[in-house]
Amino acid sequence: MRNATNLSRRERQIMDVVYSRGEASAAQIRADVPDAPSDSAVRAMLRILEDKGFLKHRLADGKYIYGAVQERRSAGKGALNSVLRTFFDGSAVQAVAAMLEQRGAVSPAELKELSDLIADTRKKEQSHERD
Repeated sequence: MRNATNLSRRERQIMDVVYSRGEASAAQIRADVPDAPSDSAVRAMLRILEDKGFLKHRLADGKYIYGAVQERRSAGKGALNSVLRTFFDGSAVQAVAAMLEQRGAVSPAELKELSDLIADTRKKEQSHERD
């Protein structure tokens, strides 16, 4: 399985551009990457990302258009699971505490959303216990 935590900083930047655009040419990616490397370096990284299984391409008007193999949300879940195991001993509580500490203030709307997610999870757990 692809592991986004094994990507270099530049590879992550390229994936960020592809995810934000949906699809992109090498030129578009290079334009959006901060302090972009040369055109040939971007193209080499695109080939590497294809070889690693993160990107695919299609030909359109004589240009390669790159897209992610995996949906952003699915890739994010995999990366988050890896971070949880590596840095938080698999504890969602420790991870959320660290994120809240790092981030600082949380809006009332976000607190309600978190509270609702916790309530939904409790309901699911209680339902599984009864089964």
